[in-house]
Amino acid sequence: MNTPLILSYLIGSITFVVGLKMLSHPDTARRGNLLAAFGMVVAIIATIFLTEHHGEGFQTKLMWIFAGIAIGTVAGWITAKRVEMTKMPELVCLFNGMGGACAALIGLMEYEHNIGNTLNLATIIAGMIIGSISFSGSIVAFLKLNGTMNKPIRLPFYNIINSIVMIAVIAFSIWLVATGQSMIMVYALFALAVIYGLLFVFPIGGADMPVVISLLNSFTGLAAAFGGFLYGNQVMLTGGILVGSAGTILTFAMCKAMNRPLSNVIFGAFGGGAGGAAQEIDGSIKDISIYDTAVLCNYASKVTIVPGYGLAVAQAQHIIHELEKTLEAAGVEVKYAIHPVAGRMPGHMNVLLAESNVAYEKLVEMDDINPEFPNTDVVIVVGANDVVNPAAKTDPASPIFGMPILDVEQAKHIIVNKRSMNAGYAGIDNHLFYNPKTSMLFGDAKDVLTKLVAELKAM
Repeated sequence: MNTPLILSYLIGSITFVVGLKMLSHPDTARRGNLLAAFGMVVAIIATIFLTEHHGEGFQTKLMWIFAGIAIGTVAGWITAKRVEMTKMPELVCLFNGMGGACAALIGLMEYEHNIGNTLNLATIIAGMIIGSISFSGSIVAFLKLNGTMNKPIRLPFYNIINSIVMIAVIAFSIWLVATGQSMIMVYALFALAVIYGLLFVFPIGGADMPVVISLLNSFTGLAAAFGGFLYGNQVMLTGGILVGSAGTILTFAMCKAMNRPLSNVIFGAFGGGAGGAAQEIDGSIKDISIYDTAVLCNYASKVTIVPGYGLAVAQAQHIIHELEKTLEAAGVEVKYAIHPVAGRMPGHMNVLLAESNVAYEKLVEMDDINPEFPNTDVVIVVGANDVVNPAAKTDPASPIFGMPILDVEQAKHIIVNKRSMNAGYAGIDNHLFYNPKTSMLFGDAKDVLTKLVAELKAM
C-alpha cells in the first residue's frame, strides 16, 4: 500500500475516533459529526484515486461511483432535513438496514473471486450473513416503529424454529467455506440469513425495541469491519469496529438498565404474556386542571420532568424548555429524569431535548435521579408510560417485572400528561395513574404545556 493512501486512512481513522468522542456532548456534537464526515470524504477520495489497481474502464467506473455518491448524498440530505424527530428511530433503522445490505452485497460480489482462499471466503461469508440479518431485521424494526407492523408475530415454537434456522445458517456457512460451492448456494445462504433476520425481530416488541435496534446497529458495524478486513481498508475496518463495539456496549448497558439478560430480550418475546394473571389495580383516576397544576408548580421548590415518546409525537420539546425557564425564573429547581430506554431508540430523549437547547447538565440518568424523588415536590410525566410503571417492582405477572424504573411515585405530587388512558408501548396498564398522589392532565402535550406556561407567567 502506498504512503499517501496509508496517511489518508490514518487521517480518516483519527477523525472518526475524535468525531465519535465529540458526539458525546451537545456542545461539540455538530462539529464532531462534520469532522467524522470529513474523514469519510478523505477515505473515499483516497480509495478511489490512490489505490494501485484501477483496471480497465476506470473512467466508466468513476462515472458510476460518483453517480451513486451523488444520488445517495441528495437522497440522504433531503431525508435527513425533512425527517421529524418522532421519525428518527425509523430513519436510524433504515440507515442501519442499508449498511447491512451493503455488507451483504459485498459478500455476493466477492465470493466467486475468492474461491480457493479459505480465509477470504470465511470473511466474506461472515460479513454477508451478519449484514443480511441486520438488513432484514432492521426493516422489520422499521415497520414495527412506524406502526405498519403494530403487533409482535409469534409463530408456534418460535424459539425452536429460530434456533434451527440459526444452526442451519452456521452449518451452511461452514460447508460453503470448506467446499467453495457455486453462486447458487451463496444466494441460498443469503436468503436463509434474510429469513433468520425476519424471524429474529418478529417476536420482539414493546420496551425491548430500543435494545434490538442497538443490537442490529452493532451487527452492521461488525459486517462493515469484515469488509474492511477483506479489502485491507483500515479506515473501513476502524469505522466498523467503532460502530460494532459502540452498539454492543450500548446493547449490554441497556439490558443491564432493564435488568434483563440479552438472551431474554432475544428469546423472551416481550409483551407475550407473563405467567399468571396481572394484579388488579385498586383506586381511581382523578383529573387536574391547568390552573391547579400551575399553582402546584409555582409554589414548589423542586420539579422533575419525565419526558417520553408522547412528548416527541406532540413536538413539545421547545415548549417544555419554555416551561423549565419559566419555573426557574420563579425560583423553582428543574431537572429532567431520563430512563435508558425512554422513547423508541437509545438516546432518543437526549437528542429531542438537545434540539430545544435544554442544558445537557439538566438531563439526569435514572440511577442518579431516583434517590432525589422523595425530596421532589412535583413530578411532571409527559407522554411516558412504561418507564414509570410501578408494576415493574410489584407485579410478578407483568411483562416488565424486574425492569428498573423511575421511582416517581415517591415524589410528593405526580402530574401525568396523556392524551387518553390508552396503554403505553408495552401494552400494559399503569399502576401509577391510580396512585392517590397522581393527577391526570389530559390533552395534547404541546397544547397543555403552552397553556400551563401562560398560566405560570400570569401568576
